[in-house]
Amino acid sequence: MASLRLGVRHAFSYFCSRNALNDLLDIPYQVKIVKSVQFLSNSPKTPYARRRFCYTDPTMKIDLFITCLADSYYPRTGIAVVKILEHLGHEVRFPKEQTCCGQPMFNTGYKDDTRIIARKMIDVFEDSDIVVTPSGSCAAMIHENYEVLFENDPVYLKKAKALAAKTHEFILFLTDVLKLNLTDLGVQWQGKATYHYSCHLRGIGVEGGGAKVVDVIKQVNGLEYVQIDKPEQCCGFGGTFAMKYPQISGTMVEDKVSCIQKTEADYVICNDAGCTMNISGSCQRAGHEVKFITLAEIIAEGLGLLEAENV
Repeated sequence: MASLRLGVRHAFSYFCSRNALNDLLDIPYQVKIVKSVQFLSNSPKTPYARRRFCYTDPTMKIDLFITCLADSYYPRTGIAVVKILEHLGHEVRFPKEQTCCGQPMFNTGYKDDTRIIARKMIDVFEDSDIVVTPSGSCAAMIHENYEVLFENDPVYLKKAKALAAKTHEFILFLTDVLKLNLTDLGVQWQGKATYHYSCHLRGIGVEGGGAKVVDVIKQVNGLEYVQIDKPEQCCGFGGTFAMKYPQISGTMVEDKVSCIQKTEADYVICNDAGCTMNISGSCQRAGHEVKFITLAEIIAEGLGLLEAENV
């Protein structure tokens, strides 16, 4: 299990290195979800809650931003997102030229390199009507930091604000834009689950230990929800934080695992891939058998769009 933590560190060391920059820009994602779902064919920084477009068309053209970790390690989440949106009658597209949002480099202090990647992202999604991503962390990067990166570049500042305005984390897209209720939608899923609130959700307006997401979880018929202790406490990942301060990070995640064990839940709902990698690895090292799943996967399974995994 020590190799799992080492692998995570190596992955993020690569993403934070200058050598990764050309790879991220020159090589389009070879996204696993493409074959699986066979689709393709001037104001100061504005608070997230007020940066919304108004959507009136019942059938929307939605572009998926899959993110690095979901693409590489959790493509099933991307498949679930696409299946749900298509089930709801929307057209889902995947711009193959998309790359990393630049968050690992930004957090490490390489802002000039981050701007290059951010410009690429802005250009790729410039003509998109709506951008949906399964990652609250990457959505927060676009909402919180792209304006900071381009504060001295009027052209890309305007474009960055436009991208932020139409970029949505998947669950918030369901609740805030589509105004869906999972009970009314008929989502049925059996299991005892707790929920891990990822810190970056604060950057897109989700406070209080993820109470808003918990409300959505409780709308799933058949799901037995168990509240975790200290829901607002970080799991210790923080991307490069886990590499720079491994002892502190390790202690934090061990405490998170202890809280999970106390719930006696069979599943941990975790919607951010970085947190999932960190906590699931620590659970394995502690000998605590628990399955990790995203809410998107639960919804897709609960609507009969995705077969349950036998793990």
